[in-house]
Amino acid sequence: MANTYKATMNLPQTDFSMKANLAHNEPKRLLKWEQEHIYETVLEKNKDGEPFILHDGPPYANGPIHIGHAFNKILKDFVLKSRAQRGYYTPYIPGWDCHGQPIEHMVETTLGPEKMAAIDQPTLRRLCREWAEKYVYIQREGFKRLGVNADWEHPYLTFQPNFESGNVEIFKEMYLNGSVYRGRKPIHWCKRCHTALAEAEIEYSDETSPSLFVRFEMTSMPERFAEVGAEGTAWVLIWTTTAWTLPANAAVCLAPEADYVMVVADGKNHLMAEALVERIAEVVGWQEWSVISDAAGDPVRYKGTELAGLSYVCPVRKDRTGTFIYGDHVTLEDGTGVVHTAPGHGQEDYLVALKFGVPLYMPVDDDGRLTDEAGERFAGMDTDEVADEMIAYLTEEGALVAAKEITHSYPHCWRCHQPVIFRATDQWFVSMDRNDLRANALDAIDNQVRWVPDWAKNRIGSMVADRPDWCISRQRSWGVPIPVFKCAKCGETVATAETFDAIIDLFEREGADAWFTRDPREYLPAGTHCAHCGCDELVPEKDILDVWWESGVSHASVLKHRASEGLRWPADLYLEGSDQHRGWFQSSLLTSVGAFGTAPYRAVMHCGFTVDANGEKMSKSKGNGIDPAEVTSKYGADILRLWVSSVDYSQDVRISDDILAQVSGTYRRFRNTLRFILGSLSDFDFEKNAVASWDDLTPVDQWMMVRTRELLRAVEAAYDEYRFHNVYRLIYDFVVGDLSAIYMETSKDRLYSEAPDSPLRRSAQTVLMNVLEVMVRILAPVLTFTTDEVWESYPEAERAREGRPSNVQLAGWPEESGFVPAVPEARAAEVAGRFDVVLDVRAAVMKQLEDARTSQLVTKSQEAAVSITAPAEVFAVLKGFDPAVFEELFVVSSVSLSQGDDLTVEVSLAAGEKCPRCWNYRTLGGNERHPHVCERCAEVLDQLGFEEETE
Repeated sequence: MANTYKATMNLPQTDFSMKANLAHNEPKRLLKWEQEHIYETVLEKNKDGEPFILHDGPPYANGPIHIGHAFNKILKDFVLKSRAQRGYYTPYIPGWDCHGQPIEHMVETTLGPEKMAAIDQPTLRRLCREWAEKYVYIQREGFKRLGVNADWEHPYLTFQPNFESGNVEIFKEMYLNGSVYRGRKPIHWCKRCHTALAEAEIEYSDETSPSLFVRFEMTSMPERFAEVGAEGTAWVLIWTTTAWTLPANAAVCLAPEADYVMVVADGKNHLMAEALVERIAEVVGWQEWSVISDAAGDPVRYKGTELAGLSYVCPVRKDRTGTFIYGDHVTLEDGTGVVHTAPGHGQEDYLVALKFGVPLYMPVDDDGRLTDEAGERFAGMDTDEVADEMIAYLTEEGALVAAKEITHSYPHCWRCHQPVIFRATDQWFVSMDRNDLRANALDAIDNQVRWVPDWAKNRIGSMVADRPDWCISRQRSWGVPIPVFKCAKCGETVATAETFDAIIDLFEREGADAWFTRDPREYLPAGTHCAHCGCDELVPEKDILDVWWESGVSHASVLKHRASEGLRWPADLYLEGSDQHRGWFQSSLLTSVGAFGTAPYRAVMHCGFTVDANGEKMSKSKGNGIDPAEVTSKYGADILRLWVSSVDYSQDVRISDDILAQVSGTYRRFRNTLRFILGSLSDFDFEKNAVASWDDLTPVDQWMMVRTRELLRAVEAAYDEYRFHNVYRLIYDFVVGDLSAIYMETSKDRLYSEAPDSPLRRSAQTVLMNVLEVMVRILAPVLTFTTDEVWESYPEAERAREGRPSNVQLAGWPEESGFVPAVPEARAAEVAGRFDVVLDVRAAVMKQLEDARTSQLVTKSQEAAVSITAPAEVFAVLKGFDPAVFEELFVVSSVSLSQGDDLTVEVSLAAGEKCPRCWNYRTLGGNERHPHVCERCAEVLDQLGFEEETE
């Protein structure tokens, strides 16, 4: 009999499969979108909407995409799809950073030393371009597989002519206003890559170095020490961890207000900071020592400022005399309070030397080898080889006090990952203080830009406040040249508005390659000559621009140059990794403020790094990396996208196979929920069947409508604030809690057992249709493949609706005005408030039902009768509902209410028998034609014209 009744039930029917098979089906959907021209179609739909421009930071084209790339690009897709759903015009031009040393190095390695020695620069540049193009294609296909919408056929590449010309436009503005200059000062130098490095190209790793305490012989005993009878030679004690810089020593620097004393130890007089004497004695192993004191026994002291002007013999080049100076950078945290100063080998040394007129020595060449200027003993040695020989030399000279091994953080090249050196060379710089670039950039950070999260403002602000002048020149071949000339006769720089304009025109027509193949007379205005000596023979600058400068001018080379494609300047948003506060965010800010006086972006959002399950950085050597291609082939891109939405992107985020497996479980819950809704709506026609009046909805349906509207409002706000993990949490809690655990569970009886066209069933279907219309749209930016599949699996009547969009991405954002029936604002708060009370009671009932199942009083909740005693204020709310509401809400056969002091719930066996059709416990046999079922089911069977089987 039960099997016979099953045919009369309204069981879910849908072609939306329970098994997603994303890895297999997503590529087919990508092909469909390509045929639909979905990116272009979305833009056309929203062409009259408010523009929203997310400017893409260019990843480096030097290998397949990694999980960090995927994380970043998916976040950008969330931003743009959520905006596009709401009608914004969202052109998105992806970009790639194609110049620079890593690509050049890979080409050099591929060619080998012999071919590399014979190759000309144009050929080398062609090979570098081909290498970059190869990985642009590979990365593009990887990003497309993630479901990211973009103008993939027209990306921006930093070697494109109209991009290269943008470099010159910015350089022109900043050179002519005096912000760009050529100077000789210490910079980070990679002796392996043979190029200068900017601060943004430096990473820090631990290095073990010899820590040397060295005494420099002073030319005289300071007067106060002599007055109290100090005898012998005076020495000043310094501490250094860079033995190779001692040949370049030119001064010692003291803390201006610190007290300095003379310590007698090992038969010698050592000048040092008083505050550090005991610590130094312990470190160097002095067993006996004393401080030179006056007749009263008080130490004789000098302030750092008082010692300025004294001199000493330089430790390696004894033909030179060094000078005592002072500076605020000297601290009493480490060392001796006396800083060995080599202006050619350190930024702080350089700045304080400028102040006191100290000479700059630079005895290190491009290969990191000491020159003859370092002295015969050390000439030709690599900086990494100097330490042992220096220790031997200082020992022989009686100047070494102690040598210890220490491990300390030291700057490394971001490409070859080897230690760098500080080395003064002639380079091109952007001044941070001429024309108030630093001050103007800080003002833009504070007043023009929204930072996401808020605290990022302080991070980039402190970096800009403290950064030195920006070294923008590099000694390589593959890049955009510094667009100036040198006079062949006198060496003066030749750069004018006219020469810059000619270069811009040349690059627009032929690209930067022309710089290396064309004679300047071919493109410069006739009569161009050196203003200093009148010579018209000009030599193009050989150095190229820093890649951070190149990517940093993309606001001009892309946003301004491609305005006809719907882009605008400044961008609405930049979104990259947190490391870009010292990289692209900063280089973009400085070039934009320097050239145009304002920030290139209205908002900046950063994301953290991807780490493994233990919080460790991913690397090939550890074998803990996650390949996005492997994830999409195993789980599907929507699983990866759902993971991205679930994490707080502002921090470092963890990912592993276990984490992805957990996300897959969440995805299945979402998918099965959507499948249930679709199946329950198989016979629903919204225009014909929807309940149009709010009052015709059941109380539970009204509550679900209110919750759906609350969800929509909360998710919309979270998308506005770029809080995607809040979007995830809001939807997850709604789906798992209110929708699945409560509403879907309680409405099944109506959906399955009522007559197809009954008001109660249509009421539930109306609600589910509203829920679906909201869910499919708010999930579309995240589950971009799945929601389009849902969209194609809508009820047949909806799919046949004239003018219905072919893709959910064209469906627009759910509007509250689209709810049918409309949710009355005045009633919504009342419904929510009453159900807060009801759901608290439900929680108590569920607990007692679980206890009843555990004790085997009942096996299913339908077998139960529930008696509720509630305090007056709760009872008053409950009495406002028909008991049938609670029978449905608790999925029990009967509910009785009474008033008492406390909330209590009692569960007992329900009266009646189990209806073989709906499985509820009711009185059976009330209908002669259908004596085996409950009264409700009998009425339904009558409406269906169902005939009972006869024996």
